[in-house]
Amino acid sequence: MEFVDRIEETKKLNHILSLEKSTFIVMYGRRRLGKSTLLKHVLRKNDIYFLADQTEKRLQIETLAKIIAQNITGFDKVIYPNWSVFFEALNEKTDKKVTLCIDEFPNLVNSSPELPSILQNKLDSKNLKFNLIICGSSQQLMYGLVLNANSPLYGRADSIMKIGPIKLPYMKEALHLSSIESIEEYAVWGGVPRYWEIRENYSNMKETIVNECLSTNGTFYEEPLKLFKDDIKDMVKTSTIMSYIGNGANRLSEIAGRCGEVATNLSRPLNKLILLGYLKKEIPFGEIERNCKKSLYKINDPYIEFHYRYIQPYRSLIEIGRTAPILSEIEKDFTSFVGNHWENRCREAVSGNVLDGITFGMAYRWWGNVSREERIELDVVAESLDKKHLLVGECKWTKEENADRLLKELNEKAKKLPFAKGHKIITKLFLKNKPNDTSDSVLLPDDVIEMLK
Repeated sequence: MEFVDRIEETKKLNHILSLEKSTFIVMYGRRRLGKSTLLKHVLRKNDIYFLADQTEKRLQIETLAKIIAQNITGFDKVIYPNWSVFFEALNEKTDKKVTLCIDEFPNLVNSSPELPSILQNKLDSKNLKFNLIICGSSQQLMYGLVLNANSPLYGRADSIMKIGPIKLPYMKEALHLSSIESIEEYAVWGGVPRYWEIRENYSNMKETIVNECLSTNGTFYEEPLKLFKDDIKDMVKTSTIMSYIGNGANRLSEIAGRCGEVATNLSRPLNKLILLGYLKKEIPFGEIERNCKKSLYKINDPYIEFHYRYIQPYRSLIEIGRTAPILSEIEKDFTSFVGNHWENRCREAVSGNVLDGITFGMAYRWWGNVSREERIELDVVAESLDKKHLLVGECKWTKEENADRLLKELNEKAKKLPFAKGHKIITKLFLKNKPNDTSDSVLLPDDVIEMLK
């Protein structure tokens, strides 16, 4: 698969590495997001890339010395007793500015806890001749090594880059999909380039799911556990929480009840999963998070949600090779599953964007009672930056819809909103297919993808 996106990250890295002074760059983010590929994309021919493994310090030093010897003849012919001597030697023998990139840096620190302090001394000396990049997939360890005020490396980085998922439009480009196909596949694979690479090996999404998700030998069969082990100790509680949330327990009281826990005992694991990017806390439009009693917990990663919805509950069947009922369940439920993700993409598209010449702020869902008898739920609500307009939208991922009827119903709902007073209401429909009744208030997959660029 060709290299896509990472335009801003590439531009930033190239700029920092081109400065006359030597620089220190920190990059982190969960596995599979293409951090290593990005680094290799910007490194030049004479730069040094080292993927650290979980071996002892002596072997790690020897291995890196051999890699450096490809650029500096004879560098591996010397025995370096420690990292301090190693980096001093590298600095002396570097006659022009090169970049040393150490990937999975926490593996070195596990074997050499003194390494951050050694690097601190080298960086503070201001006489380094080479650029240094450290990268890691353990978000917790990388945060502790660089962003914790008690860490020796705190405040030393010229740039700290947290790598996130790639946006939807680039999946369409990378896998050569239609707009509808890309939205459906993004609902399963999300913005994880490694998942896209595996999907590219098959002719369609169904074939990929059968071979890589519904098989004990599949790459994705135990994917969430592989991701969690980088940052989480209590895997049992984490998997339990994610299973319940993935199957519809979204309120704190519901999650606690199913887990058999007091709600206050779940605050720490839930907050940690949010910090790591695996969960999100959803609040209605206009609410303040810390005071909101309507908060819902949702899985933030598309494939992890797919896994806990369709893989985890049926592991016993997968283990004995009976996958036909599971595939049937996925196919039956797929429109609804994609519909939820379509809502997410529509809110993302509206947030900070311009519609009808008006710039809108962040878009949210809204749910609540407008009277004792009536409760309303809205898929998209966003206020304009000038506070004069309110966009209210409904999202549908079905074959055919009557746009005129939906818009009439949406306008009626909008009039009842407690926060609509003083705003000019703009209603929008976000539909999978173009309706027979034409309307300027309809946005289709092509439109949403264009807005996401």
